[in-house]
Amino acid sequence: MAIIESTKFDEKASKKVSELTYGSKWPVVYVINNHEEAYIGETVDATRRTEQHLQNKEKSSLDNISIISDDTFNKSVIQDLEAFLIKYMSADGKYKLQNGNNGISIHNYYNRDYYEKGFTGIWEQLKNNDLVVNDLDIIENSDLFKYSPYKELTYDQYKVVENIIVKLAEGREEGKGNTFMINGCAGTGKTVLAVYLMKFLTEAKEHVISYEEIDDPGVKYINEASNKLGELKIGLVIPQQSLRKTLKSVFNNIRGLSADMIISPLQVPNDSYDLLIVDEAHRLRQRRALSQYPAFDKNNNKLGLDKSGTELDWILMCSKSQLFFYDAFQSVKPSDINRKEFYKLINSGNYWNYELTSQLRCEAGDYYIDYIKNIFSDNPPEKKRSFESYDLKMFKDVNEMVIAIKEKENDYGLCRVVAGYSWKWVTNPTYTKKHPSNKQDHDIEIDGNKYIWNTTNVDWVNSENSINEIGCIHTVQGYDLNYVGIIIGKEIDYNPITDRIEVEKKKYKDQTGKTSTDGEEFRNYILNIYITLFTRGIKGAYVYVCNDRLREYLKQYI
Repeated sequence: MAIIESTKFDEKASKKVSELTYGSKWPVVYVINNHEEAYIGETVDATRRTEQHLQNKEKSSLDNISIISDDTFNKSVIQDLEAFLIKYMSADGKYKLQNGNNGISIHNYYNRDYYEKGFTGIWEQLKNNDLVVNDLDIIENSDLFKYSPYKELTYDQYKVVENIIVKLAEGREEGKGNTFMINGCAGTGKTVLAVYLMKFLTEAKEHVISYEEIDDPGVKYINEASNKLGELKIGLVIPQQSLRKTLKSVFNNIRGLSADMIISPLQVPNDSYDLLIVDEAHRLRQRRALSQYPAFDKNNNKLGLDKSGTELDWILMCSKSQLFFYDAFQSVKPSDINRKEFYKLINSGNYWNYELTSQLRCEAGDYYIDYIKNIFSDNPPEKKRSFESYDLKMFKDVNEMVIAIKEKENDYGLCRVVAGYSWKWVTNPTYTKKHPSNKQDHDIEIDGNKYIWNTTNVDWVNSENSINEIGCIHTVQGYDLNYVGIIIGKEIDYNPITDRIEVEKKKYKDQTGKTSTDGEEFRNYILNIYITLFTRGIKGAYVYVCNDRLREYLKQYI
């Protein structure tokens, strides 16, 4: 069993560490901390590493060091444990970590499953020693964990980071900008990678981690390239208000990052940047089907553009380099910029295109995502598929589904019911102000069951009463849920004559969502909404379908 031994981190620390059980010439993980900050590292000689850290000005404010090890630990184990502790302690919230995220690299090793099971026991010891606060399952449901810049990267994420850093460094030396397009479907870690890059590039000007602490030659290569970047003015553009607020809160809890690094597209023309990273780029807007036009027109005028100017144009004009995270299947409104405009970037000069393919959200993997896309396409699957690791289920009764989601909320947390926009939002204060005679206390009624839409547009997933409300697409896009309950509304149905899924525009109640669009374009937006809703769940998706014909059609597949 691993043991944790602690001593003061002062001028006598190296001598005191040398007297500990694993203080000299043995693989250990260590935590150096004060009341507010901590640094986590691994070494095969804690005494020597302590001497080195005592010379570090940044760590001089820390006052305690804890050594974690076991008779069976080896170099691979401590690298894995270090990554585990950085990932979870950064999201635990007790400390802001002094660690950069440019040294996290992990690999498989002999008996890894055995050792990782023991990490939960080490976490409990850390709790007993008052070094961490929360249980692991609580941390895993937190935004600070889900959007942590300390996640280990998948292979395809790692290669994207490597290429971007190198291209940015080359462009910096040559005085040239770059345009990067990272394509990835739902759950491939686009937002996580955006946050990772913000942390990494913000600290590129600093030697946050010394090379002697890095064993992976690939990580060393990336760090060497980043040294050529110097200080960059970077912004993270988040089109959706809800996700923007969530990430601002996350950034305020990560050392080196701050909420003002995150901006809306409307704020882009207020400054100029070396690099703008744009998450959910498929939600950037054109001047079409907007709820308000004056702010949009003001920015176009400011940049010398006519009314054809888009938020994509603003980003290109106000930054030397741009990095777009994009998924065409998540374009859900006519105000979203047409994908053809993004294709034009190919001819913009230094253009680089990458694909993220590893499924990180849904436990059913890439096959489930492709399966859902096929179900809602004109070329549906030939037969029903089952997913042993995923709970995909259709309900005959909507309230049974809602109750089932509430039961999953009790078991796992972070379970919500969402729906297509097939009902007016009559409980919205804006609506009731315009219709003072409105006495209706609900928005959605299905077979006598009454529900209300989300009572907030901002960070609804984490709001107090969200489990008792129905979220729309704009409340969950970009978020992970453990279980998602989906109400497929009246606006979408199966036509047995044409043998395809069709939509009825007059039954869709989002006014800006159906303005200036008809036919196949409108149908594609609606299909994209449901595909996106189906991909929110990590462990499962429960489904209720309003229209009988569509329910019977989908029973072939769900």
